[in-house]
Amino acid sequence: MVPLSFGDTELLLRSDRAVYWPRERTLLVADLHLEKASFFASHGQHLPPYDSRETLERVALAVRETGAERVVTLGDNFHDAEGASRLEKVACDMLRTLTSQVEWIWITGNHDGPDTGDAAGAAAQCGGTLHEELEIGGIVCRHEAQRGETRGELSGHWHPKLEVTIRGRRIRRPCAVVARSEGAPPRMVLPAFGTLTGGMDAGHEAIRASLSPADRIEAACAVRDRLVRFALWHAERRAA
Repeated sequence: MVPLSFGDTELLLRSDRAVYWPRERTLLVADLHLEKASFFASHGQHLPPYDSRETLERVALAVRETGAERVVTLGDNFHDAEGASRLEKVACDMLRTLTSQVEWIWITGNHDGPDTGDAAGAAAQCGGTLHEELEIGGIVCRHEAQRGETRGELSGHWHPKLEVTIRGRRIRRPCAVVARSEGAPPRMVLPAFGTLTGGMDAGHEAIRASLSPADRIEAACAVRDRLVRFALWHAERRAA
C-alpha cells in the first residue's frame, strides 16, 4: 500500500486496485463485474467460471490485510441484471461471510441500477445495503464521476489503465485517475477491481470530461510499494 494525499485526508492505494481509507476504516473497490464469465458463457463464449470466486477472494484478502471495518463497492457490481441469480453457492457463501464481518455497502452502477435484479438480489441473498451514492467524511462515493462536482469524489465506471512506453517497452496497467484544482477537493476514478475487467486509456477524453473542471489530471498506481504518477492533462495557464 502506498499513501496518496487526497485533500485533508490520506488514502492508501493498493497494488490489487483497491483503495483503503484509514481514517474511515473503509476499503473501496470499483467495478467488480461479478459473473462476467457466466454472462459470456450464456452467449457462446466460454471462459473459466471462477471469476466471482477469485474477485471475492481478493476482496477478502484486502479486508484482512487492512483491517477494514467497511467495504464500499463503487457500482457495476455484477456484469448484467441477472448476475446475482447466477451466483454459485460457493461465491454467495463467500459474500455472506464478508458481509457478516464488515459493513458492506453496494453502490449501484449502470450495470446494476436500484431496480434491476443483480445488486438488489445480491443484497437480499448475501447481505449488504444498497445505495445510489453515499457521502462519507465529506467525500461522495458514486459509480460515475459527475462533471462539475464540487465535493471530494470517489468513483469507478471507466476502468482506467495507464499506457506508457519506457525504454522502448510498452507498459499497460490499471491505475487511478486523480483530478486536482486549486481551492477545491480532489476527485478520483478508481481502477476496476474485477478479475475479468478490461480498461480504457487513462488519458481518454471521456474520463477527463467527467472530472472537469480541473487544473490538472494525473494517473496514479502502486508499483513495488512506491506511488508512481504520470501527468495526463493540465489546464493552460492564461497570461494576466
